[in-house]
Amino acid sequence: MSRLDGVTIHSEHPFWHADDERDPLRRLRGRMAAPVTVLTAGSGRGRVGHTVSSVLLAEGEPAQVLALLDEESEVWAAEPERIVVNVLGPTHAWLAEVFAGTAPAPGGPFTQGEWTDSRWGPVLADAAGWIGIRVVDAAPARAGWFPVLAGDVEHVHVGGGDALAHVRGRFQH
Repeated sequence: MSRLDGVTIHSEHPFWHADDERDPLRRLRGRMAAPVTVLTAGSGRGRVGHTVSSVLLAEGEPAQVLALLDEESEVWAAEPERIVVNVLGPTHAWLAEVFAGTAPAPGGPFTQGEWTDSRWGPVLADAAGWIGIRVVDAAPARAGWFPVLAGDVEHVHVGGGDALAHVRGRFQH
């Protein structure tokens, strides 16, 4: 630790606990690469969105998307019938932070990036891909601390780029 004009500089993150004090399941989960998505719904001034990394795609008839979505997310409050799962690309780390509520977005999060409205909700123009889903459960089950958003896949668009991943608290390209 050193001092520079009254500011303390730490060699490690000042809010992290020592490894033996952290939840081992959370530490292991952090080592597993997770896709970074932004779930969006609504249109115009009624648009809502939230960054989600806990997403599972299940093939079948119908194929489904399951996502662990913070119960305080505006997406739940909007009670949408349809949702877009926007798969973020390597250039979208800032956008992920904005929709997670950890970075500023003067004018709102949809002023960041280029968005168009679809039948399922807002679509990010340069997303690595996106999925249009119809929500299937208005009273979601829970997994751990989170309600599970479940939706039937109605549309899939595969973009040309790679997906952004989140590993050990950092974005990976």
